[in-house]
Amino acid sequence: MAAATLRSVLRRNRLLPLFETCRLRDRLFFSSSVDAAAVTVGGTMSPDPHFMVEYLVNSCGFSPSEAAKFSKSLAHLRSTEKPDDVLNFMRSQGFDGAGIRKVISADPRYLCYNVEKNLAPKFQFLRDLGLSESDIVDAILKNNGILHYNVHRYLVPKLEMWESLLGSRELVLKHLKKSRWFFFSSVEKTLQPNLKFLRDECGIPEERVSVVLRSDPKFISQKPESLRALVARADELGMPRQSRMFVRTLVALHNVSKERFEAKVELMRSFGWSESEFSSAVRKSPTFLGISLDMFRRKVEFFINVVGYTPSFIASQPSILLFSLQKRVILRFRVTEMLKSKGLWTGQAKFTSILFFSDTKFMEKFVLPHKENVPELLDILRFAGTCKGNDTLHLASEDEEGLS
Repeated sequence: MAAATLRSVLRRNRLLPLFETCRLRDRLFFSSSVDAAAVTVGGTMSPDPHFMVEYLVNSCGFSPSEAAKFSKSLAHLRSTEKPDDVLNFMRSQGFDGAGIRKVISADPRYLCYNVEKNLAPKFQFLRDLGLSESDIVDAILKNNGILHYNVHRYLVPKLEMWESLLGSRELVLKHLKKSRWFFFSSVEKTLQPNLKFLRDECGIPEERVSVVLRSDPKFISQKPESLRALVARADELGMPRQSRMFVRTLVALHNVSKERFEAKVELMRSFGWSESEFSSAVRKSPTFLGISLDMFRRKVEFFINVVGYTPSFIASQPSILLFSLQKRVILRFRVTEMLKSKGLWTGQAKFTSILFFSDTKFMEKFVLPHKENVPELLDILRFAGTCKGNDTLHLASEDEEGLS
């Protein structure tokens, strides 16, 4: 099937005669070291740019159409010597087939690199930073540009610059393994203008920006005009620039598209929130903007229909929307309702306060004193998947349910 598809692609591109000739030369190459990618035409050696199509299919696992696309930038190759070296090296460094395809898809010219001069130093650089083999694979899959740049002229200065911004090398490496693009942002065109704008025009101290960057370095890597647009949106919400929440509001807006933001506004309108209530909620707890629309709806519906809160009350306490619906809100509501029904809790503490209790405090106050007389409490905990055995009670730490 794959062979037939490959022939079809080559036929459409009028390459089949060349490809058939190339297959014969490939056999000669592997059996007698004759250059498989060259033919003698009028007494000169002429490279055949299309033998790499079959190579990319057979050696890398690309589809014929993908191979035809990626081979265009490899037309100058006369043999598979360098591609073979690159593939063997990457496999030896822990890359599987899918990982290799992802790297080559990003830039097929990696197959032309000299392993000793171009690739090995980058891997050694990452090892010297303390990254494990799997960490290095993750970092390169997220930031394949590492393979492009010179270690001493580019990578080391970038590392030192981000260390100064984030406060530690460990944080830089942590984000390097899970994030793309931030590491390679231009200092002159992006980072310096953004930091200067926040400091000089917005009046935000650099240490306050630094605190936010430790969790989201991509924020400072956006285009300067995009950052200015975010500041304008935060101003429209009435967020004072001198507030400690101003930068967090900018980060929240950066992570939510304008379309998703407007969708949340419309959803809360349907629950009865006014625009001023929505703006007030964002100013108090901007991170709730990161909750998915579906989870946002489910949480608000539970607080209104089950707990009995009004939309205005929820708008005044938006932090309650950040808690896990299943593992904290519903679980604690059921526990307190069970105690009420048994006459063991008068409801003096507000439910919103109970949501903010640590797991330990909640267990000590509402579960442990009553576990013998109200065994149903343990059933509630087991049902929520947070109780491990009758004697070792444990509430799961907050998850990221609904965050996107």
